[in-house]
This record gives sequence, structure tokens and C-alpha cells, in this order.
Amino acid sequence: MHATLPRLETSAFPAIRRKRVETLQVNLGYQCNQTCVHCHVNAGPTRTEMMDRETVSEVIAYIKASGIKTVDITGGAPELNPHFRALVLAAGNLGVHVIDRCNLTVLEQPGQEDTAQFLAANRVEIVASLPCYLEENVNAQRGKGVFEASMRVLRTLNALGYGRDGSGLALNLVYNPQGPSLPPPQEQLEADYHRHLEEGYGVAFNRLYVLTNMPIQRFGSMLISKGQFDDYMALLKNAYQPQNLETVMCRTLVSVDWQGHVYDCDFNQMLDLPLAWRGRPRVHLRDLTRADIAGNPIVVKDHCYGCTAGQGSSCGGALNG
Repeated sequence: MHATLPRLETSAFPAIRRKRVETLQVNLGYQCNQTCVHCHVNAGPTRTEMMDRETVSEVIAYIKASGIKTVDITGGAPELNPHFRALVLAAGNLGVHVIDRCNLTVLEQPGQEDTAQFLAANRVEIVASLPCYLEENVNAQRGKGVFEASMRVLRTLNALGYGRDGSGLALNLVYNPQGPSLPPPQEQLEADYHRHLEEGYGVAFNRLYVLTNMPIQRFGSMLISKGQFDDYMALLKNAYQPQNLETVMCRTLVSVDWQGHVYDCDFNQMLDLPLAWRGRPRVHLRDLTRADIAGNPIVVKDHCYGCTAGQGSSCGGALNG
């Protein structure tokens, strides 16, 4: 694995500061049943990092004290954490909107047979990775058989009401480019997804989120191996749009790793760039339970151009247009 942070250090990216925190993104661990080429977490079946019960309790205490609106649960495959359901139930009982970032195929893993029903019963929004609507492209990026399994799971979710009008059960899909290129316009690609998945597989969903691949971890290492890293960074920088700075996700989100340490975003977490606060080398979520970090400077490096290039990119898809 090639280190990408040294190639991102010298940065002219503009300084930005936080607004009020509205979303807590919780990474429950890096274990995953898939090993995807574009993964910025370097997640996979052999990863052992997993949030324990004590840290989950500290997350719940923060939710209760902070007044945040959304808990965004991610991984790896967050459903593999044995405390996943406890966190979902606690957040829901506190009236907080819960998002599960799901790779779909995990719902067919042993021990997950009723997870889809659990998510539906607790009105959890599902944001599901499906990097293309073509079988060959998905399997090339995520592994043989992943597309077929994803279609089975999507039909199961549809049968529970997910993605159906009037159900209130949101099912949103996520697209990533196959390689070192910017994603196409979100609105047009969403229409193509709807048409292709409905006609070909009888699958319905609500929205498509178009994300730019970040030049870090597994994807960044692949770019270095192929001699494409510098060209990709040049592409991101040349496509920089300053208006995207106003709505980048790090302004209203904090990211928490499996040990409870806090970062400005999930990408900074993967680069081990902790939240900068009161001169501390590393900040734990318990330190922020009753703290107001609005106005705090956000740690930026060259990978931040990935969120501000072209139509912009965030955990909620494109930022404009």
C-alpha cells in the first residue's frame, strides 16, 4: 500500500471554518465483506478494527447532549459490528434521523438474515453503494457476483417499502467513477439509473448520490502504482469551484473513528488528520460532549479538492447543479 498523505501535504487549498455540527458520522469499524477498488477506507474481510460497547455508549452520550439532527453510520460494513443495532435503537429513541451506509451484499451474510427488516422497522435511511448500473462494471470494481447479489437485496428492500412512494423509507444509491475521472452530472445519471434498474431488474430507489473518488488509501495507492496520481490531482485542482466551499460536508459534520477519536470528515480520518481543537494532539468524542466547535478551523490538504471539483462531492452527493 502506497502512502498518499506525503503527496497531499503541500497544499494551497483555502482555509475554511466550521458551522454548527448537525451530523455525527460514526465509523463502527473497518471490517467489510467486500474489497472494493475505489474504497477510501481500505476496508475488507481481514480488518479487525471494531468499535466496542463502551465507545458506542460514549457516542450515544454525545448524541443526547449535542442536539445533532442526524447520525450517519458507516464502516467498513457497519452492520457487522455487534453493537450496530444498539446504536440505531438509541439514536432513534432520541429522535435523531439515522442513516446506514450499506454495501447491500452484507445483508446476505450469515447473521444478517433479519437486518433489512430491522432497518425498516426503525425507519432507518439506507444509503447503498452501487457504483454502476452495469453488471460487468460493478463486478470489476467490487468482486464477482456482487451485482447479482445487490439486485437481490434491493428487491428485498423494495418489498419492505424502501424506495417506494409514500412509504417514508428512503433508499438512496451511490455512484463512483470506475477510475481517475470526475463523475458525470448527477441529475442525468440518476435518470439513467432509474430507467435501467426498473426496466432490467424491477428495482426502485429514491435518489442517486454521485461521489468523486478520493486520492487516498486503496484508490490513491492504485493511482500511484499506475503512475496516474499526479494527473488525477491536476484534474481535481483544475476543476476546483470555490462556490462549493460553502456547502462541503465538513462544515456541519464531524467524523468519529472506531476508537472514538474525532476528525473533520471521514477522509481526514483515513489520513489520520485529527480535528484541531485547543492545541490537543488528538480529540476524543467525550471531550466534545458539551463543547461548541462552531468557528473551529478545518484541517485541509490537497485531497479536499476532491470535494470541491466540478459539481462538488459529499456524503449526500453533488453539491451543485
